[in-house]
Amino acid sequence: MPIVKELKDAFPMLWCREDILKYVDAHEHLKRIFNEWRPEEQKEFLNICTGVRGVKMLYDGFFKEIMNPEYAPQRLDDFLTQVLGRKTRVTKVLPNDSTRLTDESSLLVMDIVVEFEDGAIGNIEVQKMGYLFPGERSACYSADLLLRQYKRLRDEKKREFSYRDIRTVYTIVLFEHSPKAFQACPGTYYHFLEHKAGTEIKLEMPQKFIYIPLDIFRKKQQNENGSIHNKLEAWLTFFCRDEPEMILKLIEEYPEFKALYEDAYEPCRNVEGVMQIFSKELLEMDRNTVKLMIDEMQDEIEKQEQTIKDQEQRIKELEKQLMEK
Repeated sequence: MPIVKELKDAFPMLWCREDILKYVDAHEHLKRIFNEWRPEEQKEFLNICTGVRGVKMLYDGFFKEIMNPEYAPQRLDDFLTQVLGRKTRVTKVLPNDSTRLTDESSLLVMDIVVEFEDGAIGNIEVQKMGYLFPGERSACYSADLLLRQYKRLRDEKKREFSYRDIRTVYTIVLFEHSPKAFQACPGTYYHFLEHKAGTEIKLEMPQKFIYIPLDIFRKKQQNENGSIHNKLEAWLTFFCRDEPEMILKLIEEYPEFKALYEDAYEPCRNVEGVMQIFSKELLEMDRNTVKLMIDEMQDEIEKQEQTIKDQEQRIKELEKQLMEK
């Protein structure tokens, strides 16, 4: 078996730099788009297409093609099996919530609601930049999913309905860039949350939450010299590592991922299509940065307002004490 040292050896469909530049130069509209990019953006595009760097799997155009449950359901099944720690099979994709805020769409790579074989429901999100208040936000959407399940089961079963019919609702969130709250746990990339009583009582509470900060996983893996300890870490490596050596390491240890990379590199044959994907990502990154800045400013304003209220209350208390003297 030949030794694979470069991505182009493993994926011969990759173009060489000179051919891409010739193709772009020969098409005026592509040349115009390419020249509108900053030099570092041009370099990133060429690196992806030639295998100097791997495909960024969290680019919307690549991710949805590879992880689409209608196209390749076994992939999402396998990933969710690793995340949930039990054998899982998606039986259907459910309609998404039409009330979801439209300004959130640009920050989401994936946002789907699925039903599992046992009737449980999963809301799977991949966020480019984690929202502030991730706990409150997740609780709102989880509650909405639980209510939707309740209404559907009640309508279907009518008098036969029992609360025993309610199944678990999972909210699974992957962050490309996680919120500040997760930075307090720099060595932990998997967080499982559920409701628990402060007493000995045991009640079945159907809402479960799983958060995976990919940026923290990436740092942890880098500190461990790129070790891949299990299949879940193989999936996370696939999602967030684009260094050629890590991609080659992954397909060597888990050969089944090679087919996923081939699906990602197939669109790279179409230079115009990849340029459109790349242009869209650059636009979304700009929007995301603005949205994040606005959220952070709003959070800071709210904190300052609370500080002012606390100080005003303290002043009133001191004035009252002085008057009593």
